[in-house]
Amino acid sequence: MDKTKKTICVVVLGDIGRSPRMQYHAQSFIREGYNVDVIGYTDSPILDDLKENATIISVKKPFPFDEYVPRTVAFFFKVVWQTLTLFWAILAKRKSNIVLVQNPPAIPTLAVCWFYCLLVNAKFIIDWHNYAYSILALTLSSDAPLVKLSLLYEKFFGQLADTNLCVTKAMKEDLDKNWNIKAITLYDRPGPQFKTISSIEKHCLLEKMNLNNFTELCESGKVQLKPDRPGLIVSSTSWTPDEDFSILLKALQKYDESDDVYPKLICIITGKGPLKYHYQQIILKLKWRKVSILTPWLENKDYPLILACADLGVCLHASSSGLDLPMKVIDMYGVGLPVCAFDFKCLSELVRHNENGLVFSNENQLAFHIMEWFKNFPSQIYEKKTLFCKEIENFRLVDWHTNWMKNVHPHFSNLFI
Repeated sequence: MDKTKKTICVVVLGDIGRSPRMQYHAQSFIREGYNVDVIGYTDSPILDDLKENATIISVKKPFPFDEYVPRTVAFFFKVVWQTLTLFWAILAKRKSNIVLVQNPPAIPTLAVCWFYCLLVNAKFIIDWHNYAYSILALTLSSDAPLVKLSLLYEKFFGQLADTNLCVTKAMKEDLDKNWNIKAITLYDRPGPQFKTISSIEKHCLLEKMNLNNFTELCESGKVQLKPDRPGLIVSSTSWTPDEDFSILLKALQKYDESDDVYPKLICIITGKGPLKYHYQQIILKLKWRKVSILTPWLENKDYPLILACADLGVCLHASSSGLDLPMKVIDMYGVGLPVCAFDFKCLSELVRHNENGLVFSNENQLAFHIMEWFKNFPSQIYEKKTLFCKEIENFRLVDWHTNWMKNVHPHFSNLFI
């Protein structure tokens, strides 16, 4: 370790591998010569760059208390467990100059990280991805005592932070107006692994997934798409309550029941999470003629590739606060894939209807967009994709690190002046 460098600690009290924004922060700090520690759960693969150049500190996940005791008691035990394990992890490692913590989760992350910064005279920075209290309200209610406590807790520690970052202008304005917290908007950008790919790369992945009816290898050695291939839709999710996948299933059912001539569709839904088994059981009972649904868990290297193979992306992220933006759309734009996204308060900061994507508010609108998209398939889809891809390409011109250097790095540098 170079002791002359500043040391950054990136804290994710969640699965590091499923927290792309925090991994990208860590990558950018490494590029700019900082020592980087990353604390969190290590359930999923982490970017190779971080495994090679950062120190990964794994926190042991909480015991599943909720299987044995009432919810409120389980929450108390979980907080105590996380407080002790996180504090030990952050205290036992090398001293940090800056602690950058992801919010949510807020309890106990913000308190533990703030207290550590107080002990070692480090700078305390919060990156607001959403509000923890609004996520709690999905399963409890907005009037629940725990939700109100979380709101006050987030507000209190947000005001104690040396710097606050957030993901949208709408969140920046909300933090300022309601909590008197000044934040810097840093829009997400796709990582370097999200890019357009060659026909042979598409062919290899689709063959690997046993989707042999999409591409064929010609005698000349070139790959071409089969003229009678199915359409390919991809959606990714954490299978959580803030994404209502019944909307997609109902839209696909309308597509399947239509008497008009549409191609067969394969819909791939990637990801893992608490509601995955529930929806898999529903999908198993479906008897459709035109539509097939697959729910694989893809390796890190294969996820960007399947997005790049698709004809249309679908995003059902609804946002518990209405103030964050879906990372999955960023990923899709990274590979040049047009997106049909569920509409909510600040989605227009990313997806603009009929300019760089499509938006919908219910299953009828989603079904209409899918039918229109795949009308006269595959001849007309290239014209539709070309129109949107011009706008998407403008988005892709600014990568994560360029955006980070312009909007965030100067503030980190000023912390030590």
